Amino acid sequence: MRFIIIFLILIFLHNCSFDNKSGIWNNENEITKIDKEFNKYEDLISSNESYNQIVNIDPQFKFSLKSQIKNLEWNEIFYNKENNQGNFKYQNLNKLIFKSKKISKNKVSQNFLYENDNIITSDDRGNLIIFSIEKNKILKKFNFYKKRYKGFKKTLNIIVEKNVIYVSDNIGFLYSYDYVKEKLKWAKNYKIPFRSNIKISKNTVIASNQNNTLYFFNKDNGEIIKIIPTEEVVLKNRFISNLSRNEEDLFFLNTYGSLYSINLSNMSMNWFINLNQSLDLSPSNLFFGSKIIFYKNRIIVTSNQFLYILNASNGSVIYKKNYSSSISPVAVDEYLFTVSKNNLLIANDLNTGEIIFSYDINEKIANHLGQKKKIVYYKELVIADDKILVFLKNSYLLEFKINGELNRIKKLPSKINSLPIFIDEKILYIDKKNKLSIIN
Repeated sequence: MRFIIIFLILIFLHNCSFDNKSGIWNNENEITKIDKEFNKYEDLISSNESYNQIVNIDPQFKFSLKSQIKNLEWNEIFYNKENNQGNFKYQNLNKLIFKSKKISKNKVSQNFLYENDNIITSDDRGNLIIFSIEKNKILKKFNFYKKRYKGFKKTLNIIVEKNVIYVSDNIGFLYSYDYVKEKLKWAKNYKIPFRSNIKISKNTVIASNQNNTLYFFNKDNGEIIKIIPTEEVVLKNRFISNLSRNEEDLFFLNTYGSLYSINLSNMSMNWFINLNQSLDLSPSNLFFGSKIIFYKNRIIVTSNQFLYILNASNGSVIYKKNYSSSISPVAVDEYLFTVSKNNLLIANDLNTGEIIFSYDINEKIANHLGQKKKIVYYKELVIADDKILVFLKNSYLLEFKINGELNRIKKLPSKINSLPIFIDEKILYIDKKNKLSIIN
């Protein structure tokens, strides 16, 4: 009996296969409870077999990438009005050149902004935090909320324009704060929690609430200009409605899976399409996707099962691919790069939809390290320095050549908490100790 117990323990330890060499696989147990719960729903609503093929790049194929972006501001949580990041300049030295003091003792948002050498973020107590990199100190911590909201965990959606921060929250407030003059310009309580990123178009602030109602507000006073109700869902899932725009039109993807195009001049509807491919199109149905991207008169969006490329002028589907992604794709020149839910790094020709390459990321890591294949979990995909950078949740960074070859695996200097941003050829992120790290 004793022999059997020892034998079972040895089998258990072998199957655990702890990796003390690289640490790259350590995040395999970090998937959260809520991820597991919602994965069950995703299994239920998936009816078509997802793409799962390895495609080697043609040796004769050469990517034609144009100039890189030397970015100097990050005014929206998804970088710009189109939500597409492009190809950033990055020194790629992987050296920590700045470590800040602690920004907050509370839980800090996953997203932060950058303007005039200042970091702008928020925490779950409702604090707006303006941190100066040059002075390495908090310039201002502003809290709008009164004592009766003290017990609420706040989620702030922020955007900044010329020193003015516009904020919507999960209580129903919308307000505007000038952080240079340290002045609250206006505040409104619309009662229903907001649940989208914010866009600004000329004199208009645009946001959606948790009932998928789209609002256009006057930027000067917060008064409602226009309300556009769309489909409401009974169950609230992880997916958050999101907005993208060009100069003429706003694009709104709600939690029901419907994509709307709205003319920004007269705030009238151009077209809409539902991208929820479930057979159950009831208000209780759950929709999953990533943020929508406007790029060269195309809308790029992933749903539960598919990646769609749509004509931004009329909403027609140019093509769709039978894979999806939980992190946002990136469009660069005429190529689209994404990580599929089944761990494939995929490059598409944006015009034709042809797959240029498709590689198993876990297999690439295992071959690079000479280890057994396991699973990693993804945080963000970025194109920088003509390379594909995949940030992992366990604070490792995978650097792929633009042809999909895994070049390097780096461990970030501190554990990443926020999504990374790229400023002046450097990576900025807030770590798990709420300190800002800058890597050149």
